[in-house]
Amino acid sequence: MAQSSASGATPATTTSTSAGGLSTKGLSAGSVGLLGATVIGISCIAPAYTLTASLGPTVAAVGTQMPGIFMVGFIPMLLVALGYRELNNAMPDAGTSFTWATRAFGPWLGWMGGWGLIVATVVVLSNLAGVAVDFFYLMLAQLFDNPGLADLAANVWINIFTCLAFIVGACYISYRGMEATKMVQYVLVAFQLLVLIWFSVAALIHFSDGTAFDALGFSASWFNPFLTPSFSAFAAGVSLSIFIYWGWDVTLTMNEETKDPERTPGRAATLTIAIIFVLYILVSVSALMFSGVGTGELGLGNEDIQGNVFAALAGPVMGPFAILMSLAVLSSSAASLQSTFVGPARTMLSMGHYRAFPKRFAAISPRFKSPGFATVIAGVVAWVFYAVMRVLSTDVLTDTILTLGIMICFYYGVTAFACVWFFRREVFSSTRAFLLKLLAPLLGGIILAVIFATTLIDSTNPEYGSGSEIGGVGLVFILAMVLFLAGIVLMLIMRRVDPAFFQGKTLTKGTSRDQ
Repeated sequence: MAQSSASGATPATTTSTSAGGLSTKGLSAGSVGLLGATVIGISCIAPAYTLTASLGPTVAAVGTQMPGIFMVGFIPMLLVALGYRELNNAMPDAGTSFTWATRAFGPWLGWMGGWGLIVATVVVLSNLAGVAVDFFYLMLAQLFDNPGLADLAANVWINIFTCLAFIVGACYISYRGMEATKMVQYVLVAFQLLVLIWFSVAALIHFSDGTAFDALGFSASWFNPFLTPSFSAFAAGVSLSIFIYWGWDVTLTMNEETKDPERTPGRAATLTIAIIFVLYILVSVSALMFSGVGTGELGLGNEDIQGNVFAALAGPVMGPFAILMSLAVLSSSAASLQSTFVGPARTMLSMGHYRAFPKRFAAISPRFKSPGFATVIAGVVAWVFYAVMRVLSTDVLTDTILTLGIMICFYYGVTAFACVWFFRREVFSSTRAFLLKLLAPLLGGIILAVIFATTLIDSTNPEYGSGSEIGGVGLVFILAMVLFLAGIVLMLIMRRVDPAFFQGKTLTKGTSRDQ
């Protein structure tokens, strides 16, 4: 029997092994169905949080073409999701991008694909906690009719340690496994969806009554992304829109814990993206019609409200019910903070299981059947990252969102191309195989690669993002490079400490014909 670790977790044991070395890790199998997976997927995307943080920056980049850019961002997400579904059907494994890229391209690119997913989710964990802090104090200010309470979020140390409290709470629930995660999410997700629909309908009513702040009549041209002023603006807008859809792949990281693991995760991912797409179009159009894109007090072009649009618009749009929006964004951030732990924890679990990470990361909580050690580490790193960013950046939310967009494009792109390469010997065997295993992921991967390169180049400009810079170079670019280089250094260290994974002994390269 394996010895218990200091954290009360035991190393995962292999119960079955399939082609390429894939094996189970001791997670709680069959604990999540299609509804539960979809709810967790929506929760991880956190629509209320992502919209309040991205509506303003997207309008700043592309103006009234925001709905069109949201549509463009939806396209690569859908194409990549189709590729993810095919990979999951063939190889359901909690490691997702890490496992699939390793099977397709070998250990080096596979390791970096896993690293991209881990750092992207750690970055967004810190961002989610930051938004939760802002809305927590805003809610207290509204509840006690004391505007001064909202200012507490601006105090760096109060902010940082309140963030720690949110991360600890979310980490604890995630540690308790998928059953606890699922039950918490049902209520929080339903509430935020209801409030967002309420906000949209109220904004449209204001427009029709002539009481909108800066009424802007609906135009079909808003859905034409090619009317954006420049390709750089287009790329920045798409990068932001990719961020608002990101998180659906959490449904795939749960594949070893879902009912019917070959099909349920893929279906949940597709359903999640479809629901979110409809919601985003509704909110973006209603916000434009109410606020316009000007720089007035409530205009979406006003830099003072762009970092947190709903905080400014909730009162004018929803009146005495504005506190519900504060609660919705707070619950959205808190719910997503908790559900987002699922992805990095299970990726690190998988990397530890196949010895790409230290074996300690393969530890499973014997009581909750969750990746206990990996979950705790994800929480610690997320808080440290947030604390450092809060000190360095004048606008931590904007800079981390843009950095996140770069990392998302990288690991989603790697996974999309992994789908094409893994299935290369059968893509012409049928029309379905051609469309879903070649065309869709290839187009999605190419789009993401172009956005990745363009955004990376543009981010070198010190004026990119919040305007924070070090030595004349934009902070977003520096953050991205630090994260990539840290991954390369850690990969080389792991190669020296435990070379088994890099020698193909624990997870082997192959194609779908080897299954």
